Amino acid sequence: METLAGDSEQEPPQAGAARQAVAAFARPIKHDGLVQLLTSFGPFIAACAAMYLVFPISIFLTMALAVPTGALMVRVFIVQHDCGHGSFFRSQRANTVIGRLCSVITLTPFANWARQHSQHHGNWSNLDRRSGLDIYSDCLTVREYLALPRWRRWRHRLPRHPLVAHLLLPPLVFLVLYRVPFDTPRRWRRERLSVHLTNLTLAALFGTLALLLGWQRVLTVHVSVMVVASIIGVWLFSVQHRFDTAQWTRCGDWDAAAASMEASSWLHLPRVLRWITGNIGFHHIHHLNPRVPSYRLAAAHDAVQRIWPVKPLSLLRGLGAPWLALWDEASGRLVSFREINPCERP
Repeated sequence: METLAGDSEQEPPQAGAARQAVAAFARPIKHDGLVQLLTSFGPFIAACAAMYLVFPISIFLTMALAVPTGALMVRVFIVQHDCGHGSFFRSQRANTVIGRLCSVITLTPFANWARQHSQHHGNWSNLDRRSGLDIYSDCLTVREYLALPRWRRWRHRLPRHPLVAHLLLPPLVFLVLYRVPFDTPRRWRRERLSVHLTNLTLAALFGTLALLLGWQRVLTVHVSVMVVASIIGVWLFSVQHRFDTAQWTRCGDWDAAAASMEASSWLHLPRVLRWITGNIGFHHIHHLNPRVPSYRLAAAHDAVQRIWPVKPLSLLRGLGAPWLALWDEASGRLVSFREINPCERP
């Protein structure tokens, strides 16, 4: 996976000790991985079965059950995420097999998503290495935004409104955009192939289910589940990098360890939500060392917290974070569009 070590002159003094502490947890444990696998796939499959069973009774009850089922899909996605980093099992073959199996549930092509995600790990919070394509972990500076013509400001702002970015777009991304390698370079042949093979597998699976159970039932169950899961998952990804105390820097000041601890959040969730989200709320630890499997993130966090304490992001503050969309270099913080006076020019 692509990562950046950062400039040693810029590295905080506690970074070495923190790296050493977290490295002790960057080894998969087979038993723990198998337990997480069973407690991820098992509850999700059982919840889907319950939705199918209650469909003849009430379509509204079926769709209500999509909420817990969609949340359980997020847990499956975290397994796929770990496999993409090669951290869930020691065997790379096992990671690939499990990752591909997860992709049938999450509708997310495994190889293509994993390589795209690896680029994120080299660029987050670096103002000089923004792709401009990711509306959830990238942002413009206030100066850049105000320099745009009025129509381009509107075009930039509309898809980043929380109602659009966090309710309308997530289902479209997982249901539609992930069906085509729209942003995958042609030279990534293996990754482009993974998109097409995933689509063929999904067509065979859902086609069979539709023949056996009826297309109305299949469509109701899986589309409603994906709508819920995508909204939760995209919000999680966004709040991991865009929150009120996140620090963004220019390339000369950027350091991987500091960016992990100061530009990736520790989202403090209730225990049940932490279980559902596979501990990914300890996202600062994940960025500090992506080889730490999700089932060891909590223990790694406890070890690093003694060396490099960070303040948690509460669930309430996290729910308000999607409004933060611009980096204000003058004040050194993320701000919302409402905080910017459009009449001011740089």
